[in-house]
Amino acid sequence: LSANERFVEELTRSGRVEAGTVRVYALGRLGLWSKRRSFSSLDELRDASFRHIAIANPVHAPYGAAAKHALENKGLWKELEPRIVYGENVRQALQFAGSGNAEAVITSWSLVFDRGALILPETLHPPIRQSGGMVASTSNAAGARAFLDFLGSPQGRAILKAHGLGLPPSR
Repeated sequence: LSANERFVEELTRSGRVEAGTVRVYALGRLGLWSKRRSFSSLDELRDASFRHIAIANPVHAPYGAAAKHALENKGLWKELEPRIVYGENVRQALQFAGSGNAEAVITSWSLVFDRGALILPETLHPPIRQSGGMVASTSNAAGARAFLDFLGSPQGRAILKAHGLGLPPSR
């Protein structure tokens, strides 16, 4: 499973993931969070008190690329770029904000939906299509297929939704 759909596609092309098993299991959303205050708009990051704004590295992290895209779409990127600090992934970016080393974070909604965060409009960035498939060399193909089927089942989809992930159309 990966938040980076391209990564799964590359693994499939290389034969390391079985093509017939690949599916989008969730749609990611972005959330804006700070441990010291709540937000009503992304524009509030213009406030000079936000000296450090954490995002995942947009070079390799889909949520970081989406965060950069959202800031660009709002016309904020050039102004805020000097204050952006990069985590290697969404979890590290959140850790920067949680520890106080950054005053705010734009990260996966699923990591902050239960912390009073602001969900960002999905129109600000391309879809974050989280996908997965069965590793071709698995010694437990039946278990892997069952897990992928579970993710697409009503029960699995309910769990994903309850934890802040959007859902692709049912298969």
